Amino acid sequence: MEMEISSVKMLYKHLIFCAVQRCRMADYLCRLTVKLTPVSRFGLPLVRISVSDTGVGSKLEDYQYLKYRNDPILANQWDGMLYLATTSVSDSEIHNLNLNLKESNSVGTLTKLPSTAKNGAKFSGTEVSVSISKSLDDLLAEVTCFLQKMILLKVPKVVMELLVGGDDSLGSQIGSRILVIEGSSVYSPVESIKCLKLGLKDYVRKHQTRFSVGENLKVGTGVANSSGSSQGNSQVVEAVVIISEMSELVPSSCIREQDMKTEVLYFEDFVSCSIAQSSLDALTNINWKSYGLALRSIANHDGSVMLEWENLLPDFHIHIAIHCYHRQVKQWVAENSLPDRNLVRKAVKCALDDLKENNQGVLLSRRALKMCDYAPDLAKTLAQLILSSNDLNFQEECCSLLGVQSQEVNMDNVGNCIREKIISVIGLNDRNSQKNKEAPTFLFEDDCFQKEHFMEEEYHEGEEAYNFLDL
Repeated sequence: MEMEISSVKMLYKHLIFCAVQRCRMADYLCRLTVKLTPVSRFGLPLVRISVSDTGVGSKLEDYQYLKYRNDPILANQWDGMLYLATTSVSDSEIHNLNLNLKESNSVGTLTKLPSTAKNGAKFSGTEVSVSISKSLDDLLAEVTCFLQKMILLKVPKVVMELLVGGDDSLGSQIGSRILVIEGSSVYSPVESIKCLKLGLKDYVRKHQTRFSVGENLKVGTGVANSSGSSQGNSQVVEAVVIISEMSELVPSSCIREQDMKTEVLYFEDFVSCSIAQSSLDALTNINWKSYGLALRSIANHDGSVMLEWENLLPDFHIHIAIHCYHRQVKQWVAENSLPDRNLVRKAVKCALDDLKENNQGVLLSRRALKMCDYAPDLAKTLAQLILSSNDLNFQEECCSLLGVQSQEVNMDNVGNCIREKIISVIGLNDRNSQKNKEAPTFLFEDDCFQKEHFMEEEYHEGEEAYNFLDL
């Protein structure tokens, strides 16, 4: 399976991807380092990108399937040369190789260089480097942004760092710009979905300062697995959805058009990457109306996906993260496959349902929202019926069921209590999943009340039945 390198960004993303997989295959704590070093070749200023890891040794097959695209922009930035140094624990030496991806004959691209003796030392690791003709500042900004998204996953057993420096005068001037990437879960046995949840919450706190943080975030998670056994190399899709509310200190006039959009953070095998078309199709096929949302458009620019909403509340913002990975990493290159569209759709829906289940009044369907609009008038009518009755025992029983104390009985208190119960019943039944066909909740409910004579109705997605006790 060939992979065509079409840009510098795609190149260093792939090098980091390979390093992460080697670390995942190791059964010990690993370090992954990305270093940017200004160098000069034939009088031309370049930046050397070096990606090193202490995972299992690299295999040549990890890079021989790469294909260099014949593109003038790429040709001006990279000469197609890749330098590799790798060793396994069982090796007695470090293998040094050059790979020229510009050569059309893949057999003739490899050049073996003299090996380096390990002198009896037992360790493994790989370092891959390329030299790029690009601004150091621009490259640093790109790589930093990429790694900051990547640590959102808190990759198990991996500590990452980004280093910037060099031995010349230019390098000494920027030597202080050493960035240590935090957030690794190291040896923590925490489930991947929990790491994704914590990571996205941290990401929201750091990048959405205009919105509330901390416990005010409303979070939902979902996981979907392929039919393979838990011991096999089955595919797993995890999704996290977070809703943040704008701070009351921010006036509505400051709401930007960007706040009506949602960036989808997408990951495959613990690395941030461009979203797959199958996953994009899955997002398109979700019935967003059942969550009270109207999707206006999906924009996919250079792998970055933005969902634009038509009716999102002005003080709300939605965040979505999706992670697709394989349980086992063995022969990951050969087994790499596109994410299952149905799994992606199921995971996102589970996350939305989870968020809806644990946060009353959030993500109500359009039908439920329309019913809530009638709640104030209905509550007022019921309150008038109760308080206008000449039967004091009837009034007392109704107020008792509503939880209104005798000294608090008036039109406003009774009406507000009924309205809250109506909205609560609507929300409760709207959250019921398609599998849950239990009878809808009653507005008033007494322990002695016997639920009989129900009219069973067939459930349709997006349509729920709401029954209220006649007074």
